[in-house]
Amino acid sequence: MEPINLSEYETLAQARLEAAVWDYYQGGSEDEVTLRANHTAFERIRLRPRMLVDVSTCDLRTTVLGTPVSMPILVAPTAYHCMAHPDGECATVQGAGKSRTLFTASTAATRTLEDIAQAASGPLWFQLYLNANLRISEALVRRAEAAGYRAIVLTVDLPRLGNRERDKRYNVIMPPEPWREANFVQEYPEEAPEDRESLFEVMKSGWDSSNLTWGILGWLRSVTSLPIMLKGILTAEDAALAVAHNVAGIVVSNHGGRQLDGALASIEALPEVVEAVAGRCEVYLDGGIRRGSDVLKALALGARAVLVGRPALWGLAVNGADGVHDVLEILRTELDRAMALSGRPTIASIDRSLVRFV
Repeated sequence: MEPINLSEYETLAQARLEAAVWDYYQGGSEDEVTLRANHTAFERIRLRPRMLVDVSTCDLRTTVLGTPVSMPILVAPTAYHCMAHPDGECATVQGAGKSRTLFTASTAATRTLEDIAQAASGPLWFQLYLNANLRISEALVRRAEAAGYRAIVLTVDLPRLGNRERDKRYNVIMPPEPWREANFVQEYPEEAPEDRESLFEVMKSGWDSSNLTWGILGWLRSVTSLPIMLKGILTAEDAALAVAHNVAGIVVSNHGGRQLDGALASIEALPEVVEAVAGRCEVYLDGGIRRGSDVLKALALGARAVLVGRPALWGLAVNGADGVHDVLEILRTELDRAMALSGRPTIASIDRSLVRFV
């Protein structure tokens, strides 16, 4: 039986993946309070539909940093897609392209930036974890720019790795050979050891960003002409600082509940970030999207678009590129229906008056 919603894709994906892989994809930090809240917080937001509006056709098209996409649903950066499907990120980006939307490649991808770009038929962003060796980060950024990626999404919520107890249980370290971290290995040609454990230690030490401050944005801007976005902002204070540093966009995110347990759910943080930004840069939401109505609520609270991570991995595990495409199309259909039932036929017609917190 074909899955008809994301929950059914989740169930099928769990049945197909090894327990360690499933827990790596699904797990959060510590008691997973924030992981659960990312989804359940949407239940405290209710919709206020308007009637007698012509919704015979709903238009989901929008732009992200000036790039047209067919709907305000993008694919978030997630690691190690080859653990879900042999074609890895190349299949995921093909599914996103079929849905005429944007794919964000992770620094921890298991396919190279160039291979992903070659497989893509839609726009691309590159998510960057800054490396302690800035030569590595600069090389990655320049490769992304040369390959046609349209923005750098700098993750800022990883000063240390969260306490991910599910990973400890299975001693999850990284994908097996021959996948590894394609871009990381390529940038450490002389330093990357062949065994996975040693490579992971080199990688982990390089990803220590505990001493990074806002000043790093000046360096990043000096090595790329691409728009810079910050992923991992949860407060009005940091949103205001981001605007002061002239970022092009903010992704409201708590790293899928994988960093600070007890942090705000993404949708809970969204209103204060939007208010602080006051239209001076674009704001996106990452975390907890499972229905088209969730997308609608995020848009009503000021998000330009949402990013989905785990659901794309579920689709990938179940049916490769076609599974990713189907997950995105399910969300598209649900959003279209929710817009019609709410009396909001266009993205521009969705505003704060549509929602109420209960």
